[in-house]
Amino acid sequence: QVQLVESGGGLVQAGDSLRLSCAASGLTFSNYGMGWFRQTPGKERAFVAAISRSSGDTKYGDSVKGRFTISRDNAKNTVYLQMNSLKPEDTAVYYCAAAFRTSQRIGVRREDYDYWGRGTQVTVSS
Repeated sequence: QVQLVESGGGLVQAGDSLRLSCAASGLTFSNYGMGWFRQTPGKERAFVAAISRSSGDTKYGDSVKGRFTISRDNAKNTVYLQMNSLKPEDTAVYYCAAAFRTSQRIGVRREDYDYWGRGTQVTVSS
């Protein structure tokens, strides 16, 4: 079955960097657009970043533009989220998601995605 496993979360200080990874299995990775979302207690899961099947296009949430970078390695079935200049408000559980695509379209809504990982906690202290 399809599995998405996030890693790389942790506790850091404001201004630090982290790189999240999401390893995918059970699917043909290059057929899937990939995304990152995040969620804090009591709030809905929010879009962070997404990348098209061939890495030709990316999109970012307004709060992370210029600080976060999404990338993927189709040979390793892995998508990454490089997070720089972290802020306390970036504290959340970060989820990886996969969306089957027959085009390079990128989804920014939760309902655009077919599979989800279990999440990794990122905590940024001030």
